[in-house]
Amino acid sequence: MRYYVVDAFAEKVFQGNPAGVCVLEEKLDSGTMQRIAAENNLSETAFVFRKSEGQYDLKWFTPKAEINLCGHATLGTAYVVKNFVDAGIKDMYFDTLSGILEVHSEGDLFTLNFPSIMPERIEVPAGLEEALGAEPLEVYLARDLMVLLKDEEEVAELAPDFGRIEALKDGLGLIVTARGCEADFVSRCFFPKLGVNEDPVTGSAHSNLIPYWAEKLGKNEMKAVQLSERRGTLYCEQLGERVNMSGKGVLYMQGEIYID
Repeated sequence: MRYYVVDAFAEKVFQGNPAGVCVLEEKLDSGTMQRIAAENNLSETAFVFRKSEGQYDLKWFTPKAEINLCGHATLGTAYVVKNFVDAGIKDMYFDTLSGILEVHSEGDLFTLNFPSIMPERIEVPAGLEEALGAEPLEVYLARDLMVLLKDEEEVAELAPDFGRIEALKDGLGLIVTARGCEADFVSRCFFPKLGVNEDPVTGSAHSNLIPYWAEKLGKNEMKAVQLSERRGTLYCEQLGERVNMSGKGVLYMQGEIYID
């Protein structure tokens, strides 16, 4: 099968978050997709199947498990579809575990329309402060834990204990965030339960971050930066029950995967 790696939410190669994208000629069973994702060993591998022009089935797998929502691998998939599957297409609809996700392409910018998921505020879970090595100001929970920290510097310099994060009972992943300096807000994301200690740029996390910061800042259009080593920039918009997040993709490699 055709295989691509796209750096998503990136201006140039080696930035953003690398996503593997497998273009399926026929549907695969989940076990085979999981083994491919483990072999690729990227934070996510996407599997896209073309139903008709503009309509696609899309699944995402980490090295350890299938997940229900992934932003950077959706952007990477849209890049591959536009450039190698349905050349020049602008509007793409992906049937996923999170429903139909729409991606619009304009030039080299891809805009993902995702659900807006406002997390619920909770008490600080036992062991969280020790796992972070920092004091949480506020803690929220949806699929992932989301923690407000003091400022951008604290987010950037955070050196968490991944073993302690993995042992936390709440949340699939852990998002930390704070007000930004040059951006409206910044974040970092940790998913050791899925075999990904730190995810470079996490679109799904922004389904929580965008409504949270829109309410906190009193604005619906925002710029966000994820402060991983690779860094990534997202242009965000709160749209009520949906959010838009926009970014660019850069092709790193293409090739073939051979399976029995």
